[in-house]
Amino acid sequence: MHLPDKTIERLSQYRRNLLITLAKGKEFIFSHEIAQLLHITPVQVRRDIMLIGYNGTLRRGYDIKELIDLIGNIIDTEQGQNVCIMGLGNLGKAILNYFAGKRPKLKVVAAFDINPEKIGHLYAGVPVLHVDELKEKMISLDISIGIITVPFDKALETANLLVDSGIRGILNFSSKPLNLPEHVYLEEYDMITSIEKVAYHTKRK
Repeated sequence: MHLPDKTIERLSQYRRNLLITLAKGKEFIFSHEIAQLLHITPVQVRRDIMLIGYNGTLRRGYDIKELIDLIGNIIDTEQGQNVCIMGLGNLGKAILNYFAGKRPKLKVVAAFDINPEKIGHLYAGVPVLHVDELKEKMISLDISIGIITVPFDKALETANLLVDSGIRGILNFSSKPLNLPEHVYLEEYDMITSIEKVAYHTKRK
């Protein structure tokens, strides 16, 4: 099943909120309730859920557990995927701490850095390795996703190292725009752009 990027983003957000709702003891939910949680329209929710082939009932809405499992089947792989962090500065550490235990099918298995004071240690249970070991560890640890948190001037070099090592997907947290081969999926997150978006809408209000 090939879905648009925006739909995948919303499905991930649905699952996160549905897990919280399920933990509170609620078993069924209507599209308008999901929409309120994400500040979108009920029509958008229904379109997304119909797109993945799921239907609720008029009387009870969607079965939360079934919907969570279906979203998991679409987003996750059965065996899970391993992730590495490139650069263990403040941002890299923050992401490692935030990520720990959040998704059983996505696991950070290594962090790579060049600082000798960090290499050889564990951080949040994850080994910190030298970037020279990247290619070898990509294979032995079966890493398919890399998260770039290095400074601007090191981002392209780091991305190229990941590509040369056989990475299949990259999440770029640096402010350096990257141009990568088509076989590597790239997601770029620029905090300045996000803040400016908030600033624009705040100005309008």
